Amino acid sequence: MRKSLSLFALAAAALAPAAPAFAHAHVVKSTPAANAVIAAPKTVSVTFSEKLVPAFSKLDIAMSGMKMGIPVKTSLSADGKTLTGIPQGAFMKGSYVVTWTAASTDGHKMKGSIPFQIK
Repeated sequence: MRKSLSLFALAAAALAPAAPAFAHAHVVKSTPAANAVIAAPKTVSVTFSEKLVPAFSKLDIAMSGMKMGIPVKTSLSADGKTLTGIPQGAFMKGSYVVTWTAASTDGHKMKGSIPFQIK
């Protein structure tokens, strides 16, 4: 009898509908790509796997090792998955980092960075 109950419980668990997984948004693409060597970009963008909350999502650009950044006007795409930034200042040759801050609709806040170089 005990073995029958165990088999029944195992079968019921296998046949039960799966609960939705609440994964956090992750980066699927960026422009410039990580470690790219490029001419000064007119825009930068980071695309995520899930919709973001606009009020808690932004992009920053700074020269590596420097505290002063380049001002960036950030917007979110209509589908809510791509942050686009328009740099409001000039780039010099050197190493830069796009730092992104994002909050997915599940409320989880994340941060990351994408290094690139200006030739």
